[in-house]
Amino acid sequence: MKITLTILFLFSAAFSISAQSTWKAPSTAKTIKSPLNKSANDIKAGKKIFTQNCIICHGIKGKGDGMASAALTPKPANFSSSTVQSQTDGELFWKMTNGNPPMAAYKDILTKTQRWQLVAYLRTFKK
Repeated sequence: MKITLTILFLFSAAFSISAQSTWKAPSTAKTIKSPLNKSANDIKAGKKIFTQNCIICHGIKGKGDGMASAALTPKPANFSSSTVQSQTDGELFWKMTNGNPPMAAYKDILTKTQRWQLVAYLRTFKK
């Protein structure tokens, strides 16, 4: 976990540039479907991934208020917001796969299955 935190801090420091105010996945991402059935085990695995990789920026409750969030521009997404929850699973998967500074790209860090498990867990933040 210490290495992950170090990588995130270095990444955000190197790329503390302002991104466009609304980050949109390409329209092709909207139709990407999860191969998972979003079982309790998938959600549990997603929670573990979230705890190890996402809490530092997005906070325990996914509101974008993690310890590192104060230093980031733009601020991390609030996963309970209607803006996030109205996106398709494919859009969320695309975003975590490709990143957009200061959001890291996880395509080389997490497997496809892990990223889909994380999408399943993010859905638990829905209000």
